[in-house]
This record gives sequence, structure tokens and C-alpha cells, in this order.
Amino acid sequence: MGNADPEPAIIVVENLEHRYGDFRAVDNISFSVKKGEIFSFLGPNGAGKSTAINILITLLSLQKGKATVAGYDVIKDPQHVRESIGIVFQDITLDRDMTVREILEFHGRLYNMPDAERRERIDELLKLVQLETKKDVLTKRLSGGMKRRLEIARGLMTRPKVLFLDEPTIGLDPQTRMRMWDYIKGVNDEGTTIFLTTHYMDEADQISDRISIIDHGKIIISGTSWELKNTLGQDIIYLETNDNEAAIQLLKGLAQVREIKEKPHGFVLMVNEDGTKVLPTLIDTLKNAGMEIATINLKKPTMDDVFVFYTGKELRDEGASPARAQHLRAGRR
Repeated sequence: MGNADPEPAIIVVENLEHRYGDFRAVDNISFSVKKGEIFSFLGPNGAGKSTAINILITLLSLQKGKATVAGYDVIKDPQHVRESIGIVFQDITLDRDMTVREILEFHGRLYNMPDAERRERIDELLKLVQLETKKDVLTKRLSGGMKRRLEIARGLMTRPKVLFLDEPTIGLDPQTRMRMWDYIKGVNDEGTTIFLTTHYMDEADQISDRISIIDHGKIIISGTSWELKNTLGQDIIYLETNDNEAAIQLLKGLAQVREIKEKPHGFVLMVNEDGTKVLPTLIDTLKNAGMEIATINLKKPTMDDVFVFYTGKELRDEGASPARAQHLRAGRR
């Protein structure tokens, strides 16, 4: 039996670049998204995630490069692109004085959906995002999580081929965020391709089929969560000794050690084998050299480790930089 044909790319981006004056928000990136997958841009605020999405949804003009969505060129055929996508923006964009059903009704009418189809779709979506009991409630009376779910439902009214979610769980408590992941997976199970931007490591890790880490407008690395973690080795060992510099020189020659990174108070080894089998060798090597081990810790690589390794910094929930604020304003004009 031959292998099944791989899913075709529903989004293709080549050499995309976008500037706001002298600030290069997107810096010559190329990537593709397969039909039916959940694809994530993982990066800090100001990394270029929202700018890239705004180009793909035709909210921002394409300055340089090429991009197609659902087979349509964002420059040559923006109307067909818009008809093929749904969008949930980072900021809540619901009319506070309309009910849940009225929001969906209005959106369906906006896209000229026939009455019977519109009513049927509204009932389907209210069930999907579990807002049936809130259908007659004004949106201003909804919790943050309910508003997000309503926005996802609105984005799905026209059965889009691709749903863009720009930081869909920002500001939500951890429990609501995890429930939101279930709704996103449910939408994907319906056959909709999901393009997600996030700065939450666990979010990218838990729900994505593939992840691209983006920072300073550049894609640093892409792959499945497992592939990205595997680039660091099978296990990670953190060590502190009485002479870290000498210990690093001693251990970096071991066959089991893939790479060593210095930390403020110690160092981290990425190892190619099961860490529990490597530990005795490390301990014996250091002790035989007369070194004392202050701390030793073994763990599996996480997305946090991947991000730190490839960007050289930790991902923190920071406020928007002045440059980001400027280009967000530009994108909304």
C-alpha cells in the first residue's frame, strides 16, 4: 500500500516583508500551512505575528513577497481571500448592546446567507461553543471567555476554509484558556484549517500540529512540537558545580552530550540518550576530576526550553512596545 498524498498547502507565503517606516515588522519570511491543520506562530509581543496575519487577511497591503490563501493571491484576488476566511482579532470587537444570537444573525445577513441556512448555522454554532443558554443575553453581560467563544462562532458563520485566531486566549484565566483549546480543536475537527498566533508556550504545544517560532520579524525554526523539542536532545540536565567553566570543558567531549548552554548559576546539557543512563557517567566524570556537584536536575525538553535555546531569551507576557503599538495603529486604519 502506497503512502497517502500529503495534504496540500492552503496558505503559501514566500519572502514576505513589511515595514513601518524604518521598523521591519516582518523580515523576509517564507512558510506554508497545510489544509486541515492547526498551525501556530509562537513569539513575543512585537515579533511580527499580527502583522503577518493582517497581510494574509488583506487588512494590510502586501509590500514585498507573495502570499496566497485558499489558492487566492492576496494582492490579485483579495475579495476571494476574504470570502474564504474567518477572523478572531486579539481585541474584542462585539457590539455590547446586541444579544448573542443578534451578533450571529447580523453577521450572516452581512454575508447574504439565506434565511434557513443562517438560522441552521446559528443553532449549530451556539451548540459548538456552548452558548445555547446565552443566546438572548446582551454581549456586555458575558464573561471574557464567553465573548471569545462568541467571536469564534461569528468567525465560523460562513464556513470558512481558514480561521485566523490572533492571540485568542489572551487575558483569559488558565481554566477558561484550556476550555477554549477544546473549542478550537472542535472547530478544526469540523474541517477548518486554524492559523493561530500566541505567546503562550503551553497553548502552542498542546493544540498545534505545527509551530513556527517567530522573533524580530523572522521565523527562527518550524516543526511539530515533538520535532522542535527533539532538536534539543532526548533529555536536558541542569548542573551547578564548584567550577562550572572547568566542568563544561570536561563534559562537552562526552559522546552523549549534544550541546551545553551556560546559565547564570550553572549550565544545561542537552543529551542524545535517556538522561537517567547518562547521569552516572556525568557524575563519575566530575567526581573523578575532583569537582563537587551543588545541584543536578533532569527533565524532558519543553517548548520554553526550545524558545530560550533558539532566541536566547525567555518569552514573557510583556506590554506592547512603542514600535508594535505604532504598527497596530497603522494596521487598523
